[in-house]
Amino acid sequence: MAPAAQGLKGLVWQKLKSLVFDDCREEEEWKVILLDDYTTKLLSMCCRMTDLLAEGITVVENVYKTREPVPHMKAIYFITPTKKSVDGLIDDFITKSSSRYKAAYVYFTDFCPDNLFNKIKSSCAKSIRRCKEINISFFPYESQVFTLNVPDAFYRCYSPTQEKSKDKDAVMQVMAEQIVTLCATLDENPGVRYKSCFNCVTYLKHSKSGIIIGPSDRASKLAQLVEKHLENYYKTDERSQIKAKTHSQLIIIDRGFDPVSTVLHELTFQAMAYDLLPIENDTYKYKSEGPAGKEQEAILEEDEELWAKIRHKHIADVIEEIPKLLKEVASKKKATEGKLSISALSQLMKKMPHYRKEINRQVVYLNLAEDCMSKFKSNIERLCKTEQDLALGTDAEGQKVKDLMRVLLPVLLNKSHESYDKIRAILLYIFSTNGTTQENLDKLIQNVQIESDSDMIRNWKYLDVPVISSFAVQQNKHPRRDRSSEETFQLSRWTPVIKDVMEDAIENKLDSKDWPYSSQCPPTWNGSGAVSARQKPRASYKEVRKSSARLIIFVIGGITYSEMRSAYEVSEAYKSCEVVIGSTHILTPKRLLDEIKSLSKPKDLVCIKDE
Repeated sequence: MAPAAQGLKGLVWQKLKSLVFDDCREEEEWKVILLDDYTTKLLSMCCRMTDLLAEGITVVENVYKTREPVPHMKAIYFITPTKKSVDGLIDDFITKSSSRYKAAYVYFTDFCPDNLFNKIKSSCAKSIRRCKEINISFFPYESQVFTLNVPDAFYRCYSPTQEKSKDKDAVMQVMAEQIVTLCATLDENPGVRYKSCFNCVTYLKHSKSGIIIGPSDRASKLAQLVEKHLENYYKTDERSQIKAKTHSQLIIIDRGFDPVSTVLHELTFQAMAYDLLPIENDTYKYKSEGPAGKEQEAILEEDEELWAKIRHKHIADVIEEIPKLLKEVASKKKATEGKLSISALSQLMKKMPHYRKEINRQVVYLNLAEDCMSKFKSNIERLCKTEQDLALGTDAEGQKVKDLMRVLLPVLLNKSHESYDKIRAILLYIFSTNGTTQENLDKLIQNVQIESDSDMIRNWKYLDVPVISSFAVQQNKHPRRDRSSEETFQLSRWTPVIKDVMEDAIENKLDSKDWPYSSQCPPTWNGSGAVSARQKPRASYKEVRKSSARLIIFVIGGITYSEMRSAYEVSEAYKSCEVVIGSTHILTPKRLLDEIKSLSKPKDLVCIKDE
């Protein structure tokens, strides 16, 4: 990736350049950089090896592994403040005579606990030239998408086995700290809001104990923690000055807020591909053409211009567009080849690598689109109409569906549909009816023969989503915006609820009772982009958006690719406001259902950070 790339990736790279590489730069001197697993992934997301070479880095090493000593070179340690990483640093400088490197420049991703700092101080202080905390402990997944990369947070936040556990509080603390490093990187001190749970689900009385049980207040708790950490950070940041609230908002939402978008089959390219195909770590595997077709791999990354252009388009548009692009490149090449002059041939030779690369990428995306369509035509197409009718409660003509069970039954009776797809359809039925009866649920599970996976349905109650209907439990849903005038495909009529929230927030239409601020003095929000007089000037990429507001959305428990797409669509529609969305991790429907199923099972506690 080019270091000058805009968005979160570019901001992270610029911060690393400024706080790490520029901080320890010396003319004509090459260095080694030591990384742990976390920082390896972070760097790989925002730069390439050529970028590191330009910063004087000649070797990249893993701090955990045994390495050959290079005593004439200085080393940069970009690591997380964990025991394992700190031990790797100390082991390199046990004695002066056996030191692996000439000196160490140590940069921690975030706050280093006193016990680890003291351990370094007593073991190898003389070898350390710098020791700083740079406050980047999130991943810039895309230009407007970030993750905290703590998927275990889902279990810890939602499992009933964790309800009274210190582990749940610990993971909330870690999430809050990481969100603050995102705000610091964006140079924002936002007003923090959250979806009030007390207006989401009404209270109910426990039938046996008589205890009044309310919905969870995860979003409220996290908002308060973030507000507290923001206050502390901007009192003690590197400029040692108290920073006023910027004209930005951070909205924290619980995953149960919109369950429909998590299980619906999406037909936009990126969401569809990650749902239907076995894409792992953004790597798509496919076979090349020909009888001896070899298996090949391609990484789906935003830095590739064509992928960024088509990833949010509907599959029908993608299938039309890619062949046109292939013909376009072929015609350019043919036109160039037609000129037989020496200069024309010289130009062709220069362009050949470009043409080859361009065509290869287009072939990859054509393969990807065809694989998606193959799955779609075999089974998914029949599911989509049912899913849309269940999700919206209306058919393609806008008429209200009178009997949702009649819509659901053909899917359940179809033997060609997989269990996961039937479970997704049952869930959409339950979500649309605000829960069903215990008897009806038991019959559905038994008739579809999904007893072993029934917790994929039942455990949604732990996300405060009604599964068994009750007069006492009613989920008050966010009022939907009227999109009847918008052009849509019949099988893609559903819009993620989070898109409505983004637009309502920008237009200042969020009800303050449902979306309260956790701060006592929230900033005046103006989504149209009027700049607060208190806001200080921004530099580089931010200067481009100096007259605009910024809306940050954080969802506890994972975001979907359709919700990620919404952030880009809303930013494009409202030029004066950039939307950044993030979560603990990125979800696919299958991954979420597996995580939902595990909630009721006991699980060994897993620490996010080494103690």
